[in-house]
Amino acid sequence: MLPNPPAFSTTTAPALRLCLPISPPAAAASSSPPSFAVGRVSLRRRRRRRRRASFSGCRCSSSSHSVICFFGAEMEAGAGTALYPAHRCKTIYLVRHAQGIHNVEGEKDFAAYKSHALLDAQLTPLGWSQVDTLREHVTKSGLAKKIELVIVSPLLRTMQTAVGVFGGGNYTDGASASPLMVEGAGNSGRQPISSLNCPPFLAVEACREHLGVHPCDKRSSITKYRTLFPAIDFSLIENDEDVLWEPDVRETNESVALRGMKFFDWLWTREEKEIAIVSHSGFLYHTLNMYGKECHPTIAEELGKQCRRGRRRRRRTSPRFANCELRSMVLVDRSNLGSDASKYNFAGKIPTGLDMPSDVADEKEAEEASKN
Repeated sequence: MLPNPPAFSTTTAPALRLCLPISPPAAAASSSPPSFAVGRVSLRRRRRRRRRASFSGCRCSSSSHSVICFFGAEMEAGAGTALYPAHRCKTIYLVRHAQGIHNVEGEKDFAAYKSHALLDAQLTPLGWSQVDTLREHVTKSGLAKKIELVIVSPLLRTMQTAVGVFGGGNYTDGASASPLMVEGAGNSGRQPISSLNCPPFLAVEACREHLGVHPCDKRSSITKYRTLFPAIDFSLIENDEDVLWEPDVRETNESVALRGMKFFDWLWTREEKEIAIVSHSGFLYHTLNMYGKECHPTIAEELGKQCRRGRRRRRRTSPRFANCELRSMVLVDRSNLGSDASKYNFAGKIPTGLDMPSDVADEKEAEEASKN
C-alpha cells in the first residue's frame, strides 16, 4: 500500500536560502544536502570555485532528499559530468495546463481572478487546440509510450489537459473500461476520452496551484469530478469538498515551493520511473526555482533561464511555463528514499571463479616491493 502524498496547509513556510554549493564532491553524494555559501561572493571567486568543483555537471540546489538535475549537451572547459545509479533516478515530464478562461479574463483585468464566475476554471477552445497540439507531439516523439503514470492536480483545467494529452483515443459506448472523461465535461464540447491504451491517472492535491482568494484555484467536489472523469483515481484525496482553499488567505510563494519539494520527495514512494505531472504555473515556477537557482551557466542557457540583475546580487530564475508547455527533467534520490533495487544490475562471478584484476595485481606487487 503506497503512502499518501504529503499533507500541506496554507501557513507560511520558512524561507529557504539556497546559494552556490561550495562543498567538495564527496558531500554531493551524501545523504545530507551540500553546504552553501552564505553572504556575498564575487563573480570571479564563484567562477574559480566552479572550475575547482569536479561535480559541476549537475550544479543544482536540492531538498534534503531529492534533486532535480538539468543535463546539458555540452559543458564549458573545466566543467565535468556526473554519474548516478539509474535505479535512483526518475524522469519526470512537467506540464502546465492549457489556456483556461481565467487566463484570458485575467490578462484583460487582473481583478478578474477574484471573480466567482471563474470558479474552477475550464479550458477555452484555444486551450483545447493547445491540448491537441501537445498530444500530437508526445505521440510522434514516442513519449506517450514511455510514460507509466500521469499525476494531475485535481482542478478542472488540469484534468482536461491531462486526459486530452495523455489519454486514450475516442471512447465508444460499451467499451470494457470507464472513460477518462465523459462527453462535454466542463463545457468542453469534446467527445468522451477512453482510458484504454494509456497510463493510469492519479489526482494529487499536493501539486495544486496557490491556494486561497482566487476562485479559479478552488476545486469542485470529488463527487462531481468522479462523474466527469470516471477513470481518474481520486483515492488519495481525503475530503470531498475543498477544505484547503480559503477565501481571505492566499498561500505564500514560499509555502508553494516547500510543498512542491515535499511532493517531489513523495514521488520516491512510487515505483514508476517515467511520470508525467500536469500542474500549474505558480506551483511549477516556485518549486523549480528552489531547485535550480545555481545551475551551471551552460545548462542555464540551454534551459532558457532568465537572469535578474540587482544592485547587490545576480540570480537565475526559471522562466514561467507557457500554457501546455512540457519540460522533461531527471529527479535523483540522494537519501535512499526509493527502496527498489536495480532491475538491470547483475552481481557477476556466477559461476564463481578467479578474477584478479590486472590493476589490483599491480597494487599487490607494489605492496610486496615496499615490504622488501
